[in-house]
Amino acid sequence: MRQLLVLAASVAAILALLTAACSNGDEPSEQAATDSQQAQAEQTQSPQTDASAQPDGAPGPLKIAFLGDLTGGLAEIGVEMRDGFLLAIKQINAAGGVFGQPVEFVIGDTNTDPTIAIEEARRMIEIEGAHVIVGAHSSTNSLAVAESITGPAGIPQISPASSSPQLAVAADNDFLFRATLNDKVQGPALAQLVSEQGYTNVGVIYRDDAWGQGIADSFAEAFVETWAGQVVKVAVAPQQTTYLSEIQRSLQNEPEALVMLAYVPEGTIILRESIENELYDRFVFGPTSRNPSLMEAIGPEHLGDMHGTAPGTAPGTESALLWESAFIEEYERPYGFPYTKQAYDAAVAFALAAEAAGSTDGAAIRDQLRRIGGAPGLVVLADIGSIRLGLEAARNGEDIDYEGAAQSLEWDENGDLARGFVGIWRFTAQGGIEDTGVIPYGE
Repeated sequence: MRQLLVLAASVAAILALLTAACSNGDEPSEQAATDSQQAQAEQTQSPQTDASAQPDGAPGPLKIAFLGDLTGGLAEIGVEMRDGFLLAIKQINAAGGVFGQPVEFVIGDTNTDPTIAIEEARRMIEIEGAHVIVGAHSSTNSLAVAESITGPAGIPQISPASSSPQLAVAADNDFLFRATLNDKVQGPALAQLVSEQGYTNVGVIYRDDAWGQGIADSFAEAFVETWAGQVVKVAVAPQQTTYLSEIQRSLQNEPEALVMLAYVPEGTIILRESIENELYDRFVFGPTSRNPSLMEAIGPEHLGDMHGTAPGTAPGTESALLWESAFIEEYERPYGFPYTKQAYDAAVAFALAAEAAGSTDGAAIRDQLRRIGGAPGLVVLADIGSIRLGLEAARNGEDIDYEGAAQSLEWDENGDLARGFVGIWRFTAQGGIEDTGVIPYGE
């Protein structure tokens, strides 16, 4: 009888193990928020998915999170940033993955809301097991996540798009980096453009958040001190139905043009009311206005030949050309928004840093980020073959110089880029957007 009981217990234990194994085998290795993202996940799977094939003691798969504005006022830009991120995941895995295993990913949507951004970051780290985060998009969201979640948790975070000067002094325990220039650089570049357009007296309407305040202050300081201009700044809150009173307040010095630093939803209203009430007919734009939706809403008859600035990319480099070709091949269209390349670069940087660290530990990855982004070292381009060589070199302890799709990622002590470009663009009379040049920084 005792033998029968022992046998029954053994059978039950075996069945339990088999059930657990089957359950684990059914879970996808990549987390996706939509059917299209799941399709991307299936495309990025590597043939080597059996963890038992890894050497004893090897770290588990690296999981990279993307946190962006897939809905809300920045959704058009955020969705394409996600596409750039997914292209990076696919190419990293085609290059052999990290630690010889496919990189996994998880997607989070902030809806341009810092409260949701914090909740999503917590979910992706605590529930989904993300080791690093590419994001967030807006400066307000990146600051909230860095100071509430990633900094205290020791999770490295690279924002492709957050440019507020506040990020450089955030309480983030040195876990927050960015792949775009600080607005202390972008603001003076915008001031230079405004002066070159022949304006000496302008009104500025800016979104009342970390990004808008930062770039408006940086612009105004440079325009007054360097270009001897006059400025009247007026802050606006999002989601208002009218901005007529704010526009009128910006007119107190009889400006020649309006510098607009707002997202597309409020920017559309500001432009329409300015034109319909004959308050402004000349405009200069910040980076968030480089969007076809704004042209479609207002029309080329009003915006044609109006200029603006946006994060630039290294012009005509081999890395940029390789990436642009790969993006077209993957999505059957060219990229159209700022920060798409930067989202790609952030994901590749994390892969190289994790391989160099030989670990998924946040502090270990963070400590390698500054080693893989600048000279000297093996130059790595935004290309599958080059990424493969870069991962091998990082694994062997060699220095890496990642020359990204957008630019090199040479980070200073604050996680800011030491070099980069500010792009100049214009709306065309035919209703398009044309890039016309770049202003280099730190070259």
